[in-house]
Amino acid sequence: MLSYPPSMRPVAADPGAVSAALLDPTGHYLTYLNATPQQGAEKPAGWAAFRIGLLRDDTASTAHADLSAEHLTFRHGHGSCVIDDYTTRIKANQYREIACLVLGQHGGSVLIAATALDRWNQDRPILEQAINAYLAR
Repeated sequence: MLSYPPSMRPVAADPGAVSAALLDPTGHYLTYLNATPQQGAEKPAGWAAFRIGLLRDDTASTAHADLSAEHLTFRHGHGSCVIDDYTTRIKANQYREIACLVLGQHGGSVLIAATALDRWNQDRPILEQAINAYLAR
């Protein structure tokens, strides 16, 4: 279950996923939340390295971990998180995200809470609140 503030609105997501975002007037993503069912062999141990590798392989021209933690407790689950910075290959947008792998009784999910790098100080409390409110299944 993904909670998000009223300033954000639901946006299109992959099947089985849920996303919400705050967009600027041109449709550029400023703040983004997403929960997606676990799709691969991701594991809490080594999650930070896995996430950075995925960003580099997928959408980022650069990506690096700032902080990571394992053995975290979530509502009805446990997992690992990484705070990372990355620059997109297209348009060189810079983002900072909190990316978590959360394991619940019925499966895992990947939780992403991202914002434009220049909005991090402003949006961090909102992102952390969404992470803390996440209900694993």
